[in-house]
Amino acid sequence: MRAVATLLLAAMAGLFVVATINAGGHPAWPWVQAFAEAALVGGLADWFAVTALFRHPLGLPIPHTAIIPRSKDRIGDTLAAFLKDNFLTPAVVTRRLEGIDMAGMAAEWATRPPAPAADATVSAVRRRGFGPLLARLIEALDTPAMAALVRDTATDKLQALPLSPILADAIDSTLARGRHEPLIDAGLDWALKTLDSQEPVIRGMVSDRTTWVLRLVNIDDRVADQLIAGIGRLLREMRHDPHHSLRARIGESLATWAFDLRHFPENQAQVEAWKADLIANPALAAWLDGLWGEARSGLARALASTGPDSRLAAVVRALGERLAADERLRAAINLHLRRAAVGLVHDYGDEIVSLVSDTIRGWSAATVTDRLETAVGRDLQFIRINGTLIGGLIGLGIHAVTVSL
Repeated sequence: MRAVATLLLAAMAGLFVVATINAGGHPAWPWVQAFAEAALVGGLADWFAVTALFRHPLGLPIPHTAIIPRSKDRIGDTLAAFLKDNFLTPAVVTRRLEGIDMAGMAAEWATRPPAPAADATVSAVRRRGFGPLLARLIEALDTPAMAALVRDTATDKLQALPLSPILADAIDSTLARGRHEPLIDAGLDWALKTLDSQEPVIRGMVSDRTTWVLRLVNIDDRVADQLIAGIGRLLREMRHDPHHSLRARIGESLATWAFDLRHFPENQAQVEAWKADLIANPALAAWLDGLWGEARSGLARALASTGPDSRLAAVVRALGERLAADERLRAAINLHLRRAAVGLVHDYGDEIVSLVSDTIRGWSAATVTDRLETAVGRDLQFIRINGTLIGGLIGLGIHAVTVSL
């Protein structure tokens, strides 16, 4: 279009030369001369105006030319302010979102039946494409940093958690349902096995505490036999008698401890000290790191599966069915989404529009000029063409008035 406008201007210049040379000939030549002269003036004026927007005409530093390169920062700021004042205002966003059922559209999308086989791939990409994308984002997370975040968050929550009431409730619930009995049985079984395996140690301890005179008559062996037999008999009686008095004492001791945990600060302090030792144990940190790793891998696998039978598809479908069936839930979700959008615009509208001004500020003057000229340059060249033709017509009108006068 620039070439067309320039060729038209050159044609008017040539026509003006020819008409000037032949002005004394045929009476029509003065009219052609007036048209070409005015068209040449109009075309040159509009060429100067269009060119002055983007650069210095003929490279001459004429004042008030190259307007866009010199004003690119102001253009960016003005455009950003225009966007903020006319688009990114809470009132405009509220009015625009008021009639949009975002939750309903989400429900319709989630419950849409699978596409035909020919379109299955495209449908899967459109409907479930965010799953693999989220999976890649999760896998791309900085694992050590995220693991540290999970570990720190979990330990902070654990430190702030009062453990004594929870432990007391757990003990009371265990005692009320008799679930402590299997624990006692397991402890007694362990004690019996330990007694059998540690019999030589017990005999050695009895022998060490017996004088040599008593060892001469094997008193130490008889004492050790009676001690081992007595402890074993007591443990077996407790193991096979669910109503044994010592078993009952264990339950009473646990109930007393639960009461103390609720009402006595010194007992609570013991539990908190135990909790602090647990938090400081490197094994807990390693367990939390592993927990994050397993959760991250499992979530990535679930999101990466895009088949119709995948867990993600089932979750999305179930959520869509619930939204479609519950009008009040859709209304509540729409309300929260609108409020969230309005809140984002209110809190971060300046930051959003500053992206425009900062981006334009970061461009060079040549980049701004080229992009704007590419966007509107065709219409600007039509201004040159129209200016040339309309200028010629105006020249004809002026010549007609001159002749008539």
